[in-house]
Amino acid sequence: MWLNDIYQHLNPIAFSAGPITIRWYGLAYLAGFVLGALVIWKVQRRWGLGLDREDLLSVMIGIAFGVIIGARLGYVLFYGAGYYLEHPLSVFVLSEGGMSFHGGLAGAIVGGSIACRRLGISIPTMCDLGVIAAPVGLFFGRCANFVNGELWGKPTDLPWGVMFETGGGVYRHPSQLYEAILEGLVMFCVLFALSRRRPPRPQGTFLGMFLVLYGFFRFLIEFVRMPDEQLGYLIAGTITMGQILSLPLVVLGVAILVVSRRRDRPQAGYLEG
Repeated sequence: MWLNDIYQHLNPIAFSAGPITIRWYGLAYLAGFVLGALVIWKVQRRWGLGLDREDLLSVMIGIAFGVIIGARLGYVLFYGAGYYLEHPLSVFVLSEGGMSFHGGLAGAIVGGSIACRRLGISIPTMCDLGVIAAPVGLFFGRCANFVNGELWGKPTDLPWGVMFETGGGVYRHPSQLYEAILEGLVMFCVLFALSRRRPPRPQGTFLGMFLVLYGFFRFLIEFVRMPDEQLGYLIAGTITMGQILSLPLVVLGVAILVVSRRRDRPQAGYLEG
């Protein structure tokens, strides 16, 4: 089990100095936002949108706050299983973990849209730019999940199985890395390659494609990933909350792609007026 040997030498703590402790999970978020901003900057320049660096930074700050707040609230609402009704103050204890991608996605759209509206930037185009960069953050986030030994998969006898510290002493699917590859590397390659076509694809193309791909990949990976302990399987002993939340993303993504194709609106930077 070669991957297990690698995992056993990993430490969730990147470094510490006195009372200050820096974890790989936090660094993963930071890397995702910084590299994501660079991707957005590169793509918008290729599209000739002329966005200002300071305005882009403001939008990224709005997205970052939206991701963190939305991901936490999404976890509380969909995965809390009543715990936070009894312990409401625990909602604010982020050190205990508990972040939801689906909530983070909604939060990113809301936070970024607020910033775009204030700066006069096209919200549909910024959504397209944002989802081209989002797989970068997903990749680092899932790798950090692996380092933390959380969100692991079902038992397996495959040669890359990993025995996680809290996984019951059996080798398991490293489902975090499956997600890092599919939701991170594969999705980024597809969306970034599509962004290089001239002229740029119509508004909504990238958001729709992102939702379809993420929803599809997440639904598949959930079959080898253990469900959240407090929820278990919700339908027929097979379907998880992650799958229930991902199917609507596929439907919404297809709808956005259809509307995008019909409207055929070009990508835009700043709005006139």
